[in-house]
Amino acid sequence: MIAEGEDPGWARKLAQNPAGAARTLRELALVRFALRLTLASATCSRETLDALRAHGLSDAELHDATQVIAYFNYINRIADGLGVADEPDWGSE
Repeated sequence: MIAEGEDPGWARKLAQNPAGAARTLRELALVRFALRLTLASATCSRETLDALRAHGLSDAELHDATQVIAYFNYINRIADGLGVADEPDWGSE
């Protein structure tokens, strides 16, 4: 991930164009995995994880990434389902 102050607009770039915001092939692989897990989780397979391992991710890192992606999917669905509004200043960066 980025160091504090390195690129403050990177999170916005990631939200607007995930694949275009990736700076390395490893990040691109993680972004594609996050999108796949979010949009078509049933298509994830051993081969999906092996492709990430080919970019140097360990099993522990794959576990952590999957937990974070799944958590954000979960909490966003809770917020959307309950009509929770974004914080007013979230769009001002």
